[in-house]
Parts: sequence; C-alpha cells; structure tokens
Amino acid sequence: MSRYTYRPPLDEMRFVIEQVLGAPARWAAMPAFAELDAETAAEVLAQAGRFTADVLQPLNAPGDRQGCRIEGGRVRTPDGFPAAWRAFVDGGWPALACDPAWGGQGLPQLLNTAVGEMINACNHAWNMYAGILHGAYATVKAHGSDELKARYLPRLASGEWLSAMALTEPQSGSDLGLVRTRAEPRPDGTLAVSGSKVFISGGDHDLTDNIVHLVLCRLQDPSNPAPPGTRGLSLVLVPAVLPDGTRNAMAADGLEHKMGIHGSATCAMRYEAATGWLVGEPHRGLPAMFVMMNAARVATAVQGLGHLEMAAQNAARYAAERVQFGGPIAARPAVRRTLDSLDAVAAGLRVVIYRAALRLDEADHHPDAGCRAAAAAEVSLLTPVLKAFATRQGFQGASDALQVWGGYGYMADYGVEQTLRDARIAMIYEGTNEIQAIDLVQRKLLGGAGPAFEALLDDLARDAGDSDAARALHEQLAQARGAVAALREAAAADPVAPLRAADDLLAGCGHLLLAWAWAAIERAAAPDDAARHALVAQGLRLVLPQAAVHWARARAALATA
Repeated sequence: MSRYTYRPPLDEMRFVIEQVLGAPARWAAMPAFAELDAETAAEVLAQAGRFTADVLQPLNAPGDRQGCRIEGGRVRTPDGFPAAWRAFVDGGWPALACDPAWGGQGLPQLLNTAVGEMINACNHAWNMYAGILHGAYATVKAHGSDELKARYLPRLASGEWLSAMALTEPQSGSDLGLVRTRAEPRPDGTLAVSGSKVFISGGDHDLTDNIVHLVLCRLQDPSNPAPPGTRGLSLVLVPAVLPDGTRNAMAADGLEHKMGIHGSATCAMRYEAATGWLVGEPHRGLPAMFVMMNAARVATAVQGLGHLEMAAQNAARYAAERVQFGGPIAARPAVRRTLDSLDAVAAGLRVVIYRAALRLDEADHHPDAGCRAAAAAEVSLLTPVLKAFATRQGFQGASDALQVWGGYGYMADYGVEQTLRDARIAMIYEGTNEIQAIDLVQRKLLGGAGPAFEALLDDLARDAGDSDAARALHEQLAQARGAVAALREAAAADPVAPLRAADDLLAGCGHLLLAWAWAAIERAAAPDDAARHALVAQGLRLVLPQAAVHWARARAALATA
C-alpha cells in the first residue's frame, strides 16, 4: 500500500486562481501587484509545493511521535524542525505577503493563502510556529510605534524572529474580561509585565533566537486607571530577548500534553516583571489584538482545507489499491460516496477561502476607496463563517476519510489518524466555533454588517447562470434571506433567540458559499471538462441537501419561545 504522502494540488489551485476568480486581471488593477502575472504566481506555488512535500511532510509523523520537550529550562522542538525553519527563511517564504518597505516580497495574500494550504496539509504542527507570524507583523505594523516598527518589523517579516500571541489564562478563555496579567509603568517608559498565560503556541522553542510575545494585560497606571472588563485591556510587546541581548524575565513553566499537533510547543508562560512596550493606545489592546486574531482566524480556515485535502488525497489512493471482494474498494458505493463528498467539499472550500484572500488583497491595495471598503466589509463578514465552517469540514472530512481505511485507519501506521487528531484543535482555538457563530449573528448580521451581507448575496446571485448549480445557488440565497429576516424579527422579541439559532445559521451560510463555489466552478470549467462537472454534480447531490437541515433547525430555534 502507498505511504501517506502529499501531491500539491497545483492544477486545482491554478484553476481557482486563474479561471474561477480571474485573479491575474484583478491584480492588474492594483498597483502593488500590477507586474504579477499568472505564470510567475504559478512558479511560486510550484516551488512551495516542492518544499512542503519534500521537506515538511516527511517531518510530520516523526515530529508527532517525538513531540517537544524541555531541556535546561528551554523548549526543544522535534528533530528537523529548526533546520526546516532555516530553509523556509532562506527561501524567503515568511516575507511573501509582507510590505517591501519592511523587507517583504509584496506578493498577494491570495498566494500566501495557497502556500498556507500546502503547509498545513503537510505539517500542521510545524506551521503553528509560522502561522502566527504574519498576524504579529500586521499588528505591529498597524499599531506599533515607529521605534517598535524599526526594531521588530524587518525581523518578523523575514522570519529571523518568530512571535507568540499571549491571551489565554487559566481563568480566562473566551471571557477575556477576566485577564489578570498586569503591566506596571517604569520611569524609562517601558512596562513591567507580570502574570501567567496558558495554551501559548510557540511561547518558547529553538527555531529562532528571539520570540516576540504580544501580551494582553491590564495597565496599572494610577493616572489613567483601566476600566473593568475587556475595555480595560492593553497590548504589550514582550520580547524573549531584549535589545541589549539579555534574556527577558519570562519562562515556559511547562508544555501541554495534547491530543494532536505534538510537534507544536504549547506552553504555559510565566512573566515576572518582564520588560515590554505598549502597542497602540492604553486600554485599547483588544482592537489592536483583533488585527492578529482575525488574521489567525482566516489562517485557521486554511488549516481545515489543508487537512481535508490531505485526507481526501490519501483516502482516494488507498481505496484504489485496497482490494476486497474481488476488486478495489473505490468501486464500492459506500466508499465512492465518501470519496466524492470529500472531493466536492475540498474543491468548494478552496474557491471560497481563496475568494476571501483575494478580497483581503483588494481591501488593502485597490486604488478605489469604495472597492477597498466593500472588500474589507465582506472579509469581516466572512471571517467567522470560514473559520468555523472550514475547520468543521476539515475535521469531519478527516473522520470520514479514516473510515475508508477501516481498522487500518485507526492505526498510527497509515497517517490519517494523525490528520484527524491534528484537525480537531482548529475548531477550538482562535475563538471556538461557537464563538464564531455568536460573532456572526450578533456582531455581524444583527450589528453593522447587514448591508455587507446584502451586498454579498447580491454579488453571489450575479454569478449564477442557468444550470442545476445555478438553481441550487438561487435556492440557498432565498433560504439565507428568509433566515436572516426571521433572525431580525425574533431578536426584536427575544434577545436569546439568535444564540439558539447561531450554529445552524452559520452552517447554512457555509453551505450557501459552497453552492456558490460549485456554480462558479461549473461556469469556469470547459464544456468537455467531465471531471469538474462531475465534481459539481457530486456536491449538489451528496453535500448540499444537508443545508436544508440547518436552515430548518435555525428557523425552529428562532420560533421557540
């Protein structure tokens, strides 16, 4: 039987980028990317595919078995992880989508997202160190002082230094208003940060010489007291190594023993009057941190896609080789249904996530202010849907794929059980999927994003033609409009009603986006592209009927007194 391996889906990526989304023409409208053509973008993806398949994927299973450990008070990562990071930095990959003014390559987030899909498919645990980096870079770039930018942005952009996001405390998970870590002003303008954090990915490791922590805490300034709850949180940059080369007063107290991503150092961190610098304004740490969190949430959606693609590829290979009852099990209807469903969802998610990445590029770089604003509003609206829906599909898809192996899938020898274990965390961190659903209904659909939602539905409707996929899309659009109207009516009478319906409303929106993606694939595929037209039909037949369940449950929850 074939090993658990990875084939970079370069043809599928190019089809989505070039044919479905028409990205090269849209790049041409943005001065930052005007010189980027389809062939150059394709070469970037090909090089990334070679690195992920040849360097990262072979480290995945050994890193899972070995895990991380603490030696001499410092965290050590699995064998091969530091060398892989050095090769990644030497290749310029961390700087791919960073601003050239800070040493970046200035390429689109769309390409960065496609590269991230391949990295996550091959080695999620290793990518935990890289995954937070761009969000930290973006946060310091948006809110850091000129001094902090000059000192840290070039090294973050290049990957010379890595970063960590320190939010969670033992008593404060999703409820950040309970954060107790404090920052006391010093006469020299620095802050002394003291407290404990848990579940800090990459809090300590041996991949880089310095790790830049962004710590959420309470500023202890008698002249400017911190308000209670989340309104009183500040964000402080706390480097593991200070500018004079000495170690800061911080340490990893221990490593968490986890269900998956064993190669990722998940640390319990202790700060003992550690030296830091304020990022942004006092007591305005949460808005600054959300720059990092929102970037991480989109990146987490990409993790779901990567896991789904990896599981689907290997399940298909195994099913083609595994002979039972006189033939390959791929020909058995039950197995065929699973494989076809996995392929359809993976293809649809790729279109939806890549669309969001392209819109993020337009939000940052389009010359027209109206286009920038519309794109930013769409990305904000889609972020909770993509994070929750894609990670759910990644985990469920890995579980369904494992079933193809039968009992062998439950064994460590075949690889898919690690994909399943690794995929589970993505539904929890960066805001649980339930938190994402609440964000969608309360802050977006019932908040200020109503016009953005209507604009999105109108835009999706314009992409429909006259086909089975187009008719299915129109049905989903009608369901979405009806459900949101019911949501607003129910919320006026019962403020708890939206919370009862939130999970199903998000799942319904996720299926709506899949329906749009399949219609877009069908429209872009050549008439004789039988494989892609069959994939669309599989999605409509095997996956989309589940949407009716979510819309019905949402309406029932909204109607419940």
